[in-house]
Amino acid sequence: MMLNIRIHGRGGQGVVTASKILGMAAYLAGKQVRTFPLYGAERRGAPVTAFIRIDEAEIHLKSLIYHPDCIMVIDSRLPYVIHPFQGLKSGGTVILNSRLHPQEARAKLGLKNIEGIAVVKATDIAEEVLGTPITNIVMLGAFPKMYGFISLDSIKQGIRTVFGEGERGDRQIQAAEIGYQNTEIAHNS
Repeated sequence: MMLNIRIHGRGGQGVVTASKILGMAAYLAGKQVRTFPLYGAERRGAPVTAFIRIDEAEIHLKSLIYHPDCIMVIDSRLPYVIHPFQGLKSGGTVILNSRLHPQEARAKLGLKNIEGIAVVKATDIAEEVLGTPITNIVMLGAFPKMYGFISLDSIKQGIRTVFGEGERGDRQIQAAEIGYQNTEIAHNS
């Protein structure tokens, strides 16, 4: 079954990089992948969206994802400015950068018909580990906690491919690991 993912953030936060790394991780896990961003001549800080399709079979669809199975929001303030959850399929999942506990976030954001929500304090972790509030890599650490078919090791391989060997890559991997460890999940009961 195809998994349609939409990532929301702002220009300069690594939304496109996150989609590439997640796509790479899915490919390393033996899946077929298609990723593409949506942005124009926006400036740093403007909303940016990236789309990822993951499937066992070859993917022919090339359209935007209007009804995703999963929405990842890497900017903690974005849900209060735009409505990134628009079109989320009933029974879908949300991966959110927030200081709220999953059930609090679900209630505050009006997320009623979702299967599960994963919450990670990505901004706090990114500032501590990376010295910057760019949360994309921390958020990628949350993905395998919600969806086990892509492992944290595959995410780390994707990070290493993008950031290379050395201190920079090591710190990014550390950020993903801490994101994974600190992700809280609530499923519908």
